[in-house]
Formats: sequence, structure tokens, C-alpha cells
Amino acid sequence: MKREYILRWLQRAESDLKVAKHMLEIDEPPTDAVCFHCQQAIEKYLKAFLTFQNVRVKKIHDLEALLNLCIEIDKEFENLDKEKISSLSFFAVEVRYPDEFYIPTIEEARENLEIALKVKEFILKKLNIKESEIKR
Repeated sequence: MKREYILRWLQRAESDLKVAKHMLEIDEPPTDAVCFHCQQAIEKYLKAFLTFQNVRVKKIHDLEALLNLCIEIDKEFENLDKEKISSLSFFAVEVRYPDEFYIPTIEEARENLEIALKVKEFILKKLNIKESEIKR
């Protein structure tokens, strides 16, 4: 059951990545939405790892807090770009409200997608799960 639950986290993360990738392919992509889905993907990959480690996490969107939990368990997480990952937390909540109106550039959106893809690769290695095992 635990493995199935981890796979569900990974499937949800894959959906977010798929949306982000597809949105970047259209004319004048909604870059704020791309970044939101990149943040969501990273959040879910980190939560999949924490679930694997039997750590129950509250419903939070703070990537720095999640990454710090992962680092406590496995120091190799320090190899990830903590600053860039943490900065994506902004897109979880704040950017979705008109008070914090900010439209990222296409370059920023692409960079955030690259960060999400690096986190994905890192987590899948940690979990010893092949991409083909994550069925959608």
C-alpha cells in the first residue's frame, strides 16, 4: 500500500510537469501558471520521498521547509539548488492572488521547469523508481 501511495504522489507530480511542458509550447504561454505547476510538481516529488521515509507532512506548500525535512534525512539533498527551489514557493499561493501580481518571463518559466525536472530525476533515483513505473 505504501508503494502505491508513493506512486500516486509521483503520478500527480507527473501531471503537473505535463501541464507545465504543454503550456510552454503554446503562443504567449501563461508563465505564472507554468511556474505554479512546476512548484506543485516539486512539492509532490519531495512529499513522495518523505512518504517513502515514513514522514507524515502537513498540507504545506513551503518548498524550503519540505527540502529541509529531506536534508535532515539524507544529506545528498543539499546537492539540489535550495535557493532556486525555495523561490518557487512564491508560485504556490501568492502569485495566484491579485495582491502579488507578477508575470514571470518565458525564460524564468523554462528555468523553473528545468529545476522541476532535476528534482524529479533526483527523487526517482532516491526511490529507485523508473519513469515507466509511474503510470498515468
